[in-house]
Amino acid sequence: MATSCPTFIGSDNLSNDAPSVSSSVVLTQDDLKKIAAFKAVEFVQSGMVVGLGTGSTAKHAVDRIAHLLRQGKLKNIIGIPTSKKTHQQALSLGIPLSDLDSHPTIDLSIDGADEVDPDFNLVKGRGGSLLREKMIESASKKFIVIVDETKLVKHVGANGAMPVEVVPFCWKFTQESLQKLFDYAGCEAKLRSTSVGGGEKGEAFVTDNGNYIVDLFFKRDIGDLKAAGDAILRLAGVVEHGMFIDMATTVVVAGEHGVRLMPDEK
Repeated sequence: MATSCPTFIGSDNLSNDAPSVSSSVVLTQDDLKKIAAFKAVEFVQSGMVVGLGTGSTAKHAVDRIAHLLRQGKLKNIIGIPTSKKTHQQALSLGIPLSDLDSHPTIDLSIDGADEVDPDFNLVKGRGGSLLREKMIESASKKFIVIVDETKLVKHVGANGAMPVEVVPFCWKFTQESLQKLFDYAGCEAKLRSTSVGGGEKGEAFVTDNGNYIVDLFFKRDIGDLKAAGDAILRLAGVVEHGMFIDMATTVVVAGEHGVRLMPDEK
């Protein structure tokens, strides 16, 4: 992982109930998510069109943006939500919303990630919103990724599933094709279900776009990510994959010793 000197957040930056980094306080994972989210929102300026991410970490960023709008510290913000859930959250908080059709260029997007590798490539979509996230974040001038340090991995797929969104029609065929594609990495492909603990016993998980998710679990490094991504997209039945390659402009990482930005920004 590329190194950078930690940038510590002071008390002035952690108002509105954000936990502070202190050696005497044991921070939970949610505390770290909130700290990273608040730091990321510092990049937001009045008049921006902002992509609003999905997930537990991004939720803190959306809350923070709404708080600053109510205080008048941010003005004329337009949010572009990456999921129905985020749309509902932002709407309930009074954030003005639009979409890519009306705003095809986004100033800044803020979102979490399930994994971040040493080259700042991401795995996203374990929450099921990868397609809309990729559409919005690929249209962004800047993409700020917010994570706690547990999300830093040696390689993509090292710490859980790499999601692939597929059409429901003949999903088993697509699932088998995906597994064969990555036989060399010891891949196991599983349809995501709504059952507790996952597996294929419950009903299939359905995305906001009416599709299914096939989760790929790798025993070994899959190698060249661009080649792997291109190969996935060439399979009939695949809609999109959860590798976000060369998209992140800044990664905000919160850990027990503070917050650092990667690449290091001095």
